[in-house]
Amino acid sequence: MILIISAALIVSGAASSDEDRLGQNVSEHSWIFVNGYLEESRVMQTHAGFAGQKVVLGTRGSGMATRTIDSMVYNGLEDCSLGKCMVDGISLTISGNYDYRPYIPPMTQSDLKNALCAKNYEVGSVFSESYNIDKDLIKDTKIYQNDSFSVYEISSEIQGTARIGQRVQKNARTSPTYIMNGMYMGYAQIRSELVAGNTSVLTLPCP
Repeated sequence: MILIISAALIVSGAASSDEDRLGQNVSEHSWIFVNGYLEESRVMQTHAGFAGQKVVLGTRGSGMATRTIDSMVYNGLEDCSLGKCMVDGISLTISGNYDYRPYIPPMTQSDLKNALCAKNYEVGSVFSESYNIDKDLIKDTKIYQNDSFSVYEISSEIQGTARIGQRVQKNARTSPTYIMNGMYMGYAQIRSELVAGNTSVLTLPCP
């Protein structure tokens, strides 16, 4: 049964139209500091199934953590010697400092919350952030979306719980190019910029 399902997915991907295979490019630059507990994961890929390039990374646990990520996923058509051809790849640089220490959540939960969700159906990008504020939240979120690209910028400082989710997927017939989920408890600073679009990440204009 598993082999049959996998084969169906591969055939479906191969049967996609040229429009489905248009470049879905993503770049991320993010930095976090957490004193408490964190869970975060990322999946980056250029093709579905056993093809193309893929990167999966994750972190979970309590303590004090500082982490920086710079990543890029590129899918697109470029001029080759015999005409147009698909060129794709993944670039990732990650640095971190993790120190274990136990974390005990507060006994009482605050009813002060803040949330936001943005979707761009033309590009195929989704961004969400939500906060359970135990003491305070200072945030500056900037979003720009049009039919060609999306830009999501986060600058948040919280004592409480922050949840960040991001996904880039051209449409239901294609595989996700980028998936990110993060939960940060205690004291956290989050700085992040995600740019997704149908054109080269090197030529996407600033909003």
